[in-house]
Amino acid sequence: MSYDEGLAQRIRESLRDQPDLSEIQMFGGIGFMAQGNMVCGVLNESLIVRVGPERYPEALAQPHTREFDFTG
Repeated sequence: MSYDEGLAQRIRESLRDQPDLSEIQMFGGIGFMAQGNMVCGVLNESLIVRVGPERYPEALAQPHTREFDFTG
């Protein structure tokens, strides 16, 4: 399974000033870690973003968003 390398590059550029940023291959995609915590990732053509509980309902209300469910 591959991921959208163009989207991954856009994330790299957006987070380039983030301290301690690293990348990890995971689940057939790529995850971006900041200070050891996953911030976001790319799976297939989808951007995956970690959102805290206080902003979760607001994030899901945005266009083109859905809850991430890796199990299908």
